Amino acid sequence: MRYFPTFLDLQGRRVLVVGGGETAARKVRLLLKARAKVIVVAHSLCDELGGLAQAGEIAYDEREFRAGDVLDCACVIAATGLEAVDEAVAETARVANIPVNAVDRPWASTFITPAIVDRDPIVIGISSAGASPVLARRIRARLEAMLPPNLGRLAGFAESFRGAVAARRPSGRRRLRFWEWFFDSPVAEDVLAGREARARERMLSLVNRDDDDAEDDEGGEVAIVGAGPGDPDLLTFKAMRFLQRADVIVHDRLIGDGILDYARRDAERIYVGKTPGAKAATQAEINALLAEHALAGKRVVRLKGGDPFIFGRGGEEMEYLHARGVHTEIVPGITAATGCAAAAGIPLTHRDHAKAVTFATGHAHDGADEPDWPALATPGQTLVIYMGVRTAGRIASRLIDHGLAGSTPASVIENGTMATQRVVATSLERLEADIRAHGISAPALLVVGQVAAYAGTGTATAAEPARALAI
Repeated sequence: MRYFPTFLDLQGRRVLVVGGGETAARKVRLLLKARAKVIVVAHSLCDELGGLAQAGEIAYDEREFRAGDVLDCACVIAATGLEAVDEAVAETARVANIPVNAVDRPWASTFITPAIVDRDPIVIGISSAGASPVLARRIRARLEAMLPPNLGRLAGFAESFRGAVAARRPSGRRRLRFWEWFFDSPVAEDVLAGREARARERMLSLVNRDDDDAEDDEGGEVAIVGAGPGDPDLLTFKAMRFLQRADVIVHDRLIGDGILDYARRDAERIYVGKTPGAKAATQAEINALLAEHALAGKRVVRLKGGDPFIFGRGGEEMEYLHARGVHTEIVPGITAATGCAAAAGIPLTHRDHAKAVTFATGHAHDGADEPDWPALATPGQTLVIYMGVRTAGRIASRLIDHGLAGSTPASVIENGTMATQRVVATSLERLEADIRAHGISAPALLVVGQVAAYAGTGTATAAEPARALAI
């Protein structure tokens, strides 16, 4: 390790920046966030620095650098972009034993500025020791995406209770146990979700409990989580966060490969998927299973393909759990309609062809009435049908009976967003025959409407004749 990682307290301290261009402006932004007193020495300023100088947020001397400029500074930044000038500034600071960073010249610097993830007061620095700044920035981007936006607020929330927790739990072991529990608790999740008032109320109650096991009595919870259409990259970061803290994961068949890899290794995994021809858990059994584990104090994730509130029975599970007093969180996922259509190149809406989108299911709840076929056959819209492969012929004939032309473009997307994705572009009158010809099986999505002609080609227009494609 060539560079020792450290963090400087620059609040209210002088920091010299030599240079007035965009490179210098990037450094000044960071220094101002650290509440430093920034002095810029340069012949001219870029628009951003000029605005900061006019507003009095930085001091500006319009001249050349002088050796005495480094005196009484906490650190120095050389950012003129001129090698001779930056190295002269760096040498002056080194002689005065003042930390200096010459931008893009690590050999002239006594410190380097890392790629920074800022969730104040949580700050993460990533350094490649100057070997590959682009790689450091990419790592930063990954971390930025993974960390909740309100992480800093969570740290501040915890800090506001440090004294109270210490007073009620004088034993260091008890305090440690409490805080280890807290950051995985529903209270912390409330803070991250922006429900700080509710979190504060619950935290006050917990902190003031006398028994050592107060945190164990908080009870379990269920998160009904949408896993998206299959591709693990389409899993939301909130969904990943719940997976990583779950004690129990109750999951369906339509969960893409790799998604469960995000779960804790010691989490109990319970499969309740419905496989054609095999006995499956009933919805009533699944509901009871979720409640049983939550009421036993466990954190449960009910993991569903797509979005749990779009033909996922998430609403039924939520009602059941609420009726039994189980705290329930809903984490939406990218539904199959949007995910699979995008993967197949189908715009669900289009100014020229579709001004509305309707989601329907190929099979209804037992005993339900027939769908509103006249409404589904309305021209000028896109019809997306879930679970319709087996009944595709009947669906097509009903739509044609109620006014849609047999030549209306239709597409079938099998295993959408996955490496095994196949797309068949056809027409309404040929839908059933082409599903058979290409051996399409569930899971697959049907898309009907003029936009379906875009499927898989990237250049097709709705005016072109529909054709069968195996992609």
